[in-house]
Amino acid sequence: MLIPFAWMILTALKTKSEAISINPFLIFPHNGWHFENFSEVWKSYNFLILYKNTLITIFLRVVCACMTATLAGYAFARLHFPFKKFFFSLILIQMMVPGQIFIIPQYLMVSNMHMLNTKLALLFPGIVTAFGTYLCKQSYQSLPKSLEEAAELDGCSIPKQFFYIMLPLTRSSLVSLGIFTALFAYKDLMWPMIVCPKSDATTLTAALSKIQGQFTNNYPQIMAGAVMAVLPMLILYLIFQKQFVEGIATSGGKL
Repeated sequence: MLIPFAWMILTALKTKSEAISINPFLIFPHNGWHFENFSEVWKSYNFLILYKNTLITIFLRVVCACMTATLAGYAFARLHFPFKKFFFSLILIQMMVPGQIFIIPQYLMVSNMHMLNTKLALLFPGIVTAFGTYLCKQSYQSLPKSLEEAAELDGCSIPKQFFYIMLPLTRSSLVSLGIFTALFAYKDLMWPMIVCPKSDATTLTAALSKIQGQFTNNYPQIMAGAVMAVLPMLILYLIFQKQFVEGIATSGGKL
């Protein structure tokens, strides 16, 4: 598991000739450690702006996805309204269809609203999530009906039942949804490249794709950029490792 990370870091510290060498024993740099690869990439691509754009996109997507998914999931699981099964089947169909199919209509919507090269364009596909709605619906369905009946006897309305009783009991599912949403938003490549081609409005993954040349590649600089792109998510994983494991285990159990 650690070999790809070690290879990425060691390649980032090599010269270009060492990086493309076919010598199988050339694992460590022979001509010194070239930390200037990091500084050159940092200057060529303003990583402070890229970090800011990426973190803002992740934060807004997580907030929007958790808010819309938990409301929709509660409605599908506990409420009764016309055409409920039909609307939920549309959500399931959306999960079955590849996401690339929605890129053209979503791009046309963003373009018509004049939101290209903005953070709202990066947020747009993550406002609602079919996976999150399904996950929250399964979580709410697992709660006993007696909780709602007891709340009704105490005079709680449906909004109070949701905010004070049901929502706190599904915290683990929301943590799972937040983790998956953050990971999907962090590694999203195609959408930022389409709607935010400018370097000052795009995210880390889209900016890294531009480091690769058409005919020649500077592999040490590519790996240096990859190291700086992986570092924030790696730090977050080390800090919130317990929540990551619990969230993934919970989502696996529910699905």
